[in-house]
Amino acid sequence: MGRPSSFVFLFLLHSFMASLAWSDTNITTDKSALLAFKSFITSDPHNFLANWFVSSSSCSWIGVTCNTRHGRVHSLNLGGMDLKGTISSQLGNLSFLVELDLSENNFHDQIPKELVKLRRLELLNLSCNDFHGPIPTWIGDLSSLKQLNLRNNSLSGFIPLSLSNLSRLETLDLASNSIEGTILLEVGRLLRLNILRLAINKLSGNIPQTISNLSSLELLSLAYNKLSGSIPSEIGNLSKLKKLYLSDNQLVGSIPSSLFNNSVLQHFSLGTNNLSRSLPTNVCAGLPKLEMFLVNENDMSGEIPSTWHQCTELLKLQLGDNKFNKRSIPTDIGNLTKLQLLDLGNSNLQGEIPSFLWNMRSLRRVDLSKNYLKSNLSEEMCHQLPLLEVFDVGHNQLEGSIPQSISNCTSLKELYLGPNSFTGIIPSEIGNLTNLQVLSLRENILQGIIPSEIGNLTSLEIL
Repeated sequence: MGRPSSFVFLFLLHSFMASLAWSDTNITTDKSALLAFKSFITSDPHNFLANWFVSSSSCSWIGVTCNTRHGRVHSLNLGGMDLKGTISSQLGNLSFLVELDLSENNFHDQIPKELVKLRRLELLNLSCNDFHGPIPTWIGDLSSLKQLNLRNNSLSGFIPLSLSNLSRLETLDLASNSIEGTILLEVGRLLRLNILRLAINKLSGNIPQTISNLSSLELLSLAYNKLSGSIPSEIGNLSKLKKLYLSDNQLVGSIPSSLFNNSVLQHFSLGTNNLSRSLPTNVCAGLPKLEMFLVNENDMSGEIPSTWHQCTELLKLQLGDNKFNKRSIPTDIGNLTKLQLLDLGNSNLQGEIPSFLWNMRSLRRVDLSKNYLKSNLSEEMCHQLPLLEVFDVGHNQLEGSIPQSISNCTSLKELYLGPNSFTGIIPSEIGNLTNLQVLSLRENILQGIIPSEIGNLTSLEIL
């Protein structure tokens, strides 16, 4: 009975020693891979990698985190360190790597194909660098990947079909490259995706209906492309969608009614397209969390919605540059107590500037230009606007004098009061607007001298 016990003990001891030797060998492999990576760095201006040397443990190096169980390199996070160079192919030998973040540096050249060996990788963030060439097709073989961020590089070509193999992917950000082609019909296979950002590329074609399969999607950004066709009504089925950016494309048709029934949607950005027809009379009824509603620079017609009080969280409202019916500024806008940006420029507005506007303390930017407004500016106009930075009422039919109270808008940077029909003198109080960068009083009926106080405007760039 003794011999088998001794045999088992010797066997286990041998296995343990072999395991230690195997582990040590692979830790050495990790260190060699990292040192090879360092050797490809041509500039480390802040000396972040100064403690990366052979005689120390790689698990103590800046940016390196090791797995406590195996002692293997688990993550490499060197984001925002201003490093410059290329990526060594030996980085693919970090076989236990789960997170690789090299964002916000100055890496260039192509992304090395050897990274395909990182089969445990869940996060790959190479954003804000200068990588060239196509998006590698082999990324579709990183089956554990949950987050892929290649934003702000110089990548070109097409979106590879292989990305649709990443069944665990939650975030896909390819914005600000030179990617061409159409949006994959296979994008609907990325069922766990919650962020899809393909903005500022050269994508064309239609938005596929299969995008509705991405039931976990929280952010959808396809802005600044050349997408055409209509907006799929199926996007309205994305019940978790919080941010929708489809601006600066060539989309046509009406905005699907399904988009106005989402209890969590915060950002609604469809500006600068060719969208037409009218908006629902009560935009806010099904959008209680709405913070940003941008449909400017389209071909919208019909009435400007008049009920806004249910959008209690609204910060930005841009309806300008459309073809709405002539009408006055909706009074319900005065109930938006958090509103910071109001853009109703070139919207066929008529009548007076309503008094509620002068009491909206949160306003920072107001654009009512290129309309048919006829009234005086209130003598109280700046008593309740401490944050106002941009005020544009040019190209209207406003008259009367420029109120002295304008001096209370001390945050003003841009003031556009012409062309209009203002009369009287230029108030010397304008000289109190020390943050002013642009002052436009052109094409009015002003008289008298130019006040010397304008010489106090040391930040002025355009007069």
